[in-house]
Amino acid sequence: MIKNCLFLIFILVLTLALDSCSNKGKSRSGVVDDGQVHGVSPSAKASMAMPLGMVYVPPGTFHMGPSDEDINYTFTSRNREVSIPGFWMDATEITNNKYRQFVNWVRDSTVAVMLGAPYYDTIVHWNQLKNIKYDEPKFRDQLASTGYFIKVDAQATKPFFNPEKLVFTYTVLKMDEMVKKENKEAFKKNPLKFFDTRKVGIYPDTAVWMRDFSYSYNEPMTKRYFAHPSFGLYPVVGVNWKQATAFCNWRTKYLNSYLERKKMATESDFRLPSEAEWEYAARGGRSNSMYPWGNYYLRNKKGCLLANFKPGRGNYAEDGGFYTVRVDSYWPNGFGLYNMAGNVSEWTNSYFNEGAYNILHDMSPDLRYDATDADPPRMKRKVVRGGSWKDVGYYLQTSTRNYEYQDTSKSYIGFRCVIDLVPRK
Repeated sequence: MIKNCLFLIFILVLTLALDSCSNKGKSRSGVVDDGQVHGVSPSAKASMAMPLGMVYVPPGTFHMGPSDEDINYTFTSRNREVSIPGFWMDATEITNNKYRQFVNWVRDSTVAVMLGAPYYDTIVHWNQLKNIKYDEPKFRDQLASTGYFIKVDAQATKPFFNPEKLVFTYTVLKMDEMVKKENKEAFKKNPLKFFDTRKVGIYPDTAVWMRDFSYSYNEPMTKRYFAHPSFGLYPVVGVNWKQATAFCNWRTKYLNSYLERKKMATESDFRLPSEAEWEYAARGGRSNSMYPWGNYYLRNKKGCLLANFKPGRGNYAEDGGFYTVRVDSYWPNGFGLYNMAGNVSEWTNSYFNEGAYNILHDMSPDLRYDATDADPPRMKRKVVRGGSWKDVGYYLQTSTRNYEYQDTSKSYIGFRCVIDLVPRK
């Protein structure tokens, strides 16, 4: 026993001696002071591991545009070769459960600020929300008096939170304006001029299930789709482009806030994919294929449908789902991404312009326009891709373009996020 202890002490002393030798000649910054340039890392902090629920889409080149005849003769796209850098993408569409975490965070943060918690661009950590006890009648009455809770009638035992109070406030840097040569001096004089503060109501519009379809009974989906746990792993809908962008901003701050607490390096921003990134990811390595699974059919050799859409003339139930289905349904494509065709269409970050393909660069092409409320409706069009549960097969093609207005929500449009990180295991 004594010999073992002496041996361990010897090893410890030897390790310390070697360490002191290895640090000999180093400056406080950790660089060997020998007159040579060794380089200095911007940070000694560790980076995070693989982002949860995301897959890496490697860089590559593909033919962007129609892989088959443009049956609508809209001529809004043409086939051209482009290159895309690598990025991480959510393997599935954002679910009701994931978006509900955002809603609950904004709810609790809003109440915490009302109770006196420090306010930092609406970022209030969960550990500052311990005093919120929604089950206490006195606390409910306090919230009801301030308009945060709504009671349907005096006998209501469980009042619900006022959706109008669920507002997420965030600030963005208008980099496209900042980098312009003519704004160089203006940025030096007043940098705050290039920051934009935005306020977005973030609760999903559950009424879209009834509003989108005239003379159709969809009241159960309106009442239960976002509220019932059975739909937790289904894609969130009723979210417009502004809300999807706000979710990306919150997700970035939520992650970086954690990384800072753990003294780790912060990461780049979550965002919506560009139109080109979405199409490249949807193809899954099949450059000229019509669908994520290949050509030319919507069924496999056994006759099974390969996506959730509107088969035939309206046999909605044939593919296994009447409305939406779970986000991990059907087989993933070559990159490991689920439901890049069907289930719900997906928002992209790109502005929809009929002639965009004629002016886009061949390196990571993207066309963006940050429309304001004062802009005409034409400038508020955002590209949506992928087709949905209520669409015919044409819209499931990876090259089919469509659009919706950025302040409009639908029962068949969802989204997924991307983030620019180096590949890791």
